[in-house]
Amino acid sequence: MRREDLEAARDRVIPDVAAGGLRVLFCGINPSLMSGATGHHFARPGNRFWPVLHLSGFTPRQLRPAEQGELLTYGLGITNVAARATARADELSDEEFREGGRILTAKVERLRPRWLAVVGITAYRTAFDDRKARIGPQDRTIGDTRVWALPNPSGLNAHWTAQTMAAEFARLREAAAAD
Repeated sequence: MRREDLEAARDRVIPDVAAGGLRVLFCGINPSLMSGATGHHFARPGNRFWPVLHLSGFTPRQLRPAEQGELLTYGLGITNVAARATARADELSDEEFREGGRILTAKVERLRPRWLAVVGITAYRTAFDDRKARIGPQDRTIGDTRVWALPNPSGLNAHWTAQTMAAEFARLREAAAAD
């Protein structure tokens, strides 16, 4: 994809992959420029969301970003804390994260997934004003929806390997299966 195509996607909003009553609604930080350009969540080539989703057992095979609609057949969906596409998450202000948290809360109250899984602990902490949150299940609920903070699958997150992320995603999958 050409640089001009990516820049043209700046601030673009891509639709959620969501429906009422999902097992897990995954929530990214915000779309990348690649996601904005393609209309597919987690579309940047170095992003590990799709491989980790499969390695953790959520999907029977590794889906491509263009196959994101298939998530609904597994009771899964995707949304974002902040809706607009940027080159980097640090282009978003704390206020955008807080407003995104308010919008996300209303969305979860409407869709009522069993679990909301925020991928990115810093985004979770800022959006929900919970500076002490750690990766894993949270005390917070939104209505009957339980909340889990997951590591950010961006290739820039070197603290987590695909295998260690998959183990954390699998913990969520097991908790969601037990509900």
